[in-house]
Amino acid sequence: MYVAERYYAADKAKDGSTSIEQISTRYGVQAMVVSIDPRRQYVKDPADTKNRCVKTSRPGPNGEEYVWFQCTVKGGREGRDIGAYELAVAMEDLGCGEILLNCIDEDGQGNGFDHELVGLVSDAVTIPVIASSGAGYVYFNFRIGNSTDVVFCFQGTEPLHGRLQRHRVQRGARRGYLPPRRG
Repeated sequence: MYVAERYYAADKAKDGSTSIEQISTRYGVQAMVVSIDPRRQYVKDPADTKNRCVKTSRPGPNGEEYVWFQCTVKGGREGRDIGAYELAVAMEDLGCGEILLNCIDEDGQGNGFDHELVGLVSDAVTIPVIASSGAGYVYFNFRIGNSTDVVFCFQGTEPLHGRLQRHRVQRGARRGYLPPRRG
């Protein structure tokens, strides 16, 4: 987060001193995975923020029609003035090879991934996006995998793993896109 803030403050200049640049240079971009933990911030007009907004299908508490996804630090307790779109772009440019995208608003709800967030971030970058937070049913996992450029979706519970593998294979997907089962 702080690296991205410095990156934008320096007008996107890179000097090789960040941990992201050093790790990706030394070990390759595949070794650099960045986790993004955003939450929804509603605005009436996209001009109200410097961050990339989307027109939302889930209006805000005061009828706001636009949303940007505020990145957080300290386990979601502190919001920063940088959006998930902007952070993803900066991380890819600095050498990140993969994005682990969480959604604070959907985490633990089992209602499915935040499609607006996942679509926004996957459109921002060319690197793989791992959707996390919100899965609970096979339908949600499969739909995300086919509706955006997200190449890998996961959910941490063991019972879902097997159901998701069977669901994907029945619909023609190759096995092996999910982490192997433990135990």
